[in-house]
Amino acid sequence: MKSFSQRKGLKKVRTEIQVDSMDIALRNRLWNVLDYYYWSYEHGSPHIVKVPSAQMKSILTKLWHYYFKEPVDITYQYWSDTFKILGKRYSEFRWYEVYDFIEFAANNFPDEETNKKFIETCNSVLEAELSAYRFVGNKITQITSKEEIAEIEEALEAPLKPVRTHLENSLKLLSDRKSPDYRNSIKESISAVEAICRLITKDKKATLGQALKEVKTKVGLHGALEEAFSHLYGYTSSAEGIRHSLMDEPTSSFEDAKFMLVSCSAFINYLVSKAEKAQIEL
Repeated sequence: MKSFSQRKGLKKVRTEIQVDSMDIALRNRLWNVLDYYYWSYEHGSPHIVKVPSAQMKSILTKLWHYYFKEPVDITYQYWSDTFKILGKRYSEFRWYEVYDFIEFAANNFPDEETNKKFIETCNSVLEAELSAYRFVGNKITQITSKEEIAEIEEALEAPLKPVRTHLENSLKLLSDRKSPDYRNSIKESISAVEAICRLITKDKKATLGQALKEVKTKVGLHGALEEAFSHLYGYTSSAEGIRHSLMDEPTSSFEDAKFMLVSCSAFINYLVSKAEKAQIEL
């Protein structure tokens, strides 16, 4: 919601999505979320108590050992001292290191319910401050549309391990902020579709092109969809002799990989629904 000064045109409203940068407002608000859910966990504010809670000690040890990669025996007499060190380091992070840091926190605090709430609040802040990034699952990636996130989240939540593994790999490769691997992200996305088709056809060795023909018969797949994903398979598969047109091109972009991840996730959700209606156990 715009403030009075923004509605009157007296204060500029941010209109540019933050992709390769992070303004002070976004940085500060993410720190506030860290403070609310983690640093002051169970009302153990570093400004009030002398020692952190057991949960905080756990994540601090992991931060020093895995993230900062410094000796864990470097401790501070008071929690307030440690808090000051964390704040100083956070203020010096580059924009992408802030995302690395909050992602690490969300994956290492020993309370899943708190992590879930932390992720939800972070996504609200990221949306409000027009960040190009969101938590999808427990990874931060450059996907801004609610609809896109919903499709990927739904596919990731399906209790189908082969499918989920490929999607998680695709998301991981896409969301690497230092060295994203778009070509292999695309490959993992289409492999996830191949995996769901193999589950439907009960043929562990079938290629996507082969499996789609049988899927069409088993679940009533529209011919246009079969054809579309057969072409997408050809787009990425060396078996079809067309792989060089995309997979070996160094110019594969975020948009290419994002399109494949979202499209494949949506198609997987569609096939899961169709299989349930056809009473096919996956």
